[in-house]
Amino acid sequence: MKAVFVAGTGTDLGKTHVACALLRAVQARGLRADAFKPVVSGFDPAEPETSDPARLAAALGRPDAWAQISPKRYRAPLAPNLAARLEGATLEMADLVADCQAWLADCDADFALVEGAGGVMSPMTDDATNLDLMVALNLPVLLVAGSYLGTASHLLTALEVLRARGLTVAAIVVSESLDAPDLSQTVEMLRAFERRTPIVVAPREQAWDAAELADSLL
Repeated sequence: MKAVFVAGTGTDLGKTHVACALLRAVQARGLRADAFKPVVSGFDPAEPETSDPARLAAALGRPDAWAQISPKRYRAPLAPNLAARLEGATLEMADLVADCQAWLADCDADFALVEGAGGVMSPMTDDATNLDLMVALNLPVLLVAGSYLGTASHLLTALEVLRARGLTVAAIVVSESLDAPDLSQTVEMLRAFERRTPIVVAPREQAWDAAELADSLL
C-alpha cells in the first residue's frame, strides 16, 4: 500500500482541497483509496457535511464515513489542543500516533493518506506539533503551499525543517491563494529554488486535474 502524509506550509491553504482531488484521481485509475484525519477542530456537529472529514468522505464516495475519517472532533476553530481543552479533553501525541498507526495497519486500500491539521509546525498537543506526528509516522510528505506573497520563504523553510528531521517530501502542490500574485510566476520562482521535488499547480476556484500528482505518488 502506498501512503502519504498531507501537510501544509501554513493554515487554510487548501490541504483538504488537494487531498480530495488526489483521492478522486487515484480512484479514477481503478485503485482503492482511503483517508484519515486524526483530529479536526472547527467542527460543527449540526452541519457535519461542511467539515473537512465530510469532504474527504465525499471524495471517497462514502459520504457517511466522516466520523471514521476523523475520530477526534472539536468545535472551536483553534489549534487542536486548545479546541480540545475547551471541551474538557487533553490531546496526547502518543494517542494521535497510535490512532494513525492502527488505521494504517487496518487500511485495506491501494493508496492511503493521512491529513494533518494546520501547518508543519502547528501545535497538535500542549507539547508537540504536526511535525512530531509526521516524524513518528515516517510517511512520505505531500506538502501543500499557497501562492501568496511570502510563499517562497514559507515553503523553503518548511522543506528545510522536514528534511532536517529525516522526512521525504514526495511532491509539492501550490494551491492558489485568492487575491494573490500571478500563480504561474509564483510557481516559476519556486521551481528555480526547488528542483528536487515535483511541483504541481492547484487552482482554488476551478476543478483541476490531479492526474499528474497521482502519477508522482503512486
